[in-house]
Amino acid sequence: MMNKILRENKIVAGILTVLRLYLGYEWMTAGYHKLTGGFDASGFLKGAIANPVKGPEGNVLYGWYVDFLQHLALPNAHIFNTIVPLGEFLVGLGLILGCLTTAAAFFALVMNFAYMFAGTISSNPMDILLGVFIIAAGYNAGRIGLDRWVIPFITKFAAKNNNTDHVKRSA
Repeated sequence: MMNKILRENKIVAGILTVLRLYLGYEWMTAGYHKLTGGFDASGFLKGAIANPVKGPEGNVLYGWYVDFLQHLALPNAHIFNTIVPLGEFLVGLGLILGCLTTAAAFFALVMNFAYMFAGTISSNPMDILLGVFIIAAGYNAGRIGLDRWVIPFITKFAAKNNNTDHVKRSA
């Protein structure tokens, strides 16, 4: 019942639009400040490696993530200096415009979890909660936005190009 309300109710679509706009603004401004402010991920990566998330006994909880940061992210920080701010900005733009909303919310969640694995709490838990609602709502989260036109176009385009006649012909 809750899923049906989230996915179909027009009043909920309005509430989701407000949540979407809030999250989009947060992501877009964070990305914009990084794009225009000379962002360098190296310091953050070094800090996350030096101070990993630890459990009650002092053991490192996400050793695999620390290894990822140390052996892949830090040596390629110049790539992360581009994809992090650009990703944040584009996720924010997608949420604000309501364009490919569920994809934007998914990538927002991926970035939220990446920050949390690195030990940064900040607003990430709240952003994750709101992102889960947006993803669960699916199309309804972008109903008041560009998804109203984009999703039907993509669906029609995919159906048109999903030619299964070749299977019948080869049999």
